[in-house]
Amino acid sequence: MRCSIGIDVGSVSTNVVAVAADGQVLANLYLPTGGRPVEAVRSGLLSLREQLPKVEVTAVGTTGSGRHLAGVIVGADAVKNEITAHAVAALQQVPGVRTILEIGGQDSKIIILRDGVVTDFAMNTVCAAGTGSFLDRQAARLGVPIQEFGALALQSSSSVRIAGRCAVFAESDMIHKQQMGHTVEDIAWGLCRALVRNYLNNVGKGKEILSPVVFQGGVAANRGIVRAFEEALGIEIAVPEFHAVMGAIGAARLGRDAVAPGSTTRFRGFGVLDRSFATRGHECRGCPNACEVVEILEGDQIMARWGDRCGKWSSQIA
Repeated sequence: MRCSIGIDVGSVSTNVVAVAADGQVLANLYLPTGGRPVEAVRSGLLSLREQLPKVEVTAVGTTGSGRHLAGVIVGADAVKNEITAHAVAALQQVPGVRTILEIGGQDSKIIILRDGVVTDFAMNTVCAAGTGSFLDRQAARLGVPIQEFGALALQSSSSVRIAGRCAVFAESDMIHKQQMGHTVEDIAWGLCRALVRNYLNNVGKGKEILSPVVFQGGVAANRGIVRAFEEALGIEIAVPEFHAVMGAIGAARLGRDAVAPGSTTRFRGFGVLDRSFATRGHECRGCPNACEVVEILEGDQIMARWGDRCGKWSSQIA
């Protein structure tokens, strides 16, 4: 079985997929990064090898905040940013898509496409009020499993407005609404609407949101958030089957496209699971930029460096 592998290393989760030449997702893994991206990538590849023992890997692509690290470890054919990866995956799943809403655990983004080309995007990495971690925290305070939060919100019989501009204020307002006697269902729905308002007022501010609209990321599994977006925008929202791992799917496609016909992949093989990798960093004092340079080592050998603006350190690696 021939396939390409996509790896999306984020701050909260690491997603690994195997995609056949026809676009079929053969395996997908959603793993916690836990502050240890190297171990997360290793665990993902190990699980993939166990699920697909006879697979032949023809290409590999990496994306996410840890894409450079993962790319060096596995031998990636393409190392691309999240915007490109998510756009490629969405176009593959929903041809003609013009707006992508993506909400993850720690950040959120909006991608605007016209005629299959990314024309604009925005990301929010400052406030947690528009991300999945906000809902996780409030669900825990309400004593509701996050997997049940969306369904509970849809049982609401009346609207409760909760301040959503700031995560701290939202939590205080939610506690106040509880003390007033509002039901858990109404508060859950109010939180869904608050997250959507925050997203549209910050990430989506000034953006022309046109249909078809695709909702990606782990939060897309929350039916309450989907309904809140549809209510706010007046547009039907499409949620892909593999919404939680779309970045990895896009990376797999980009990796496949990067391998020219007749060429071979740079994938280092599943033997990388038996090798020892480590990372370290230092601050360059060569100029006022004070770049934070990151190194990855296999044993005692430095395999790659990045983070320097001038190339002083990264250019030393062949």
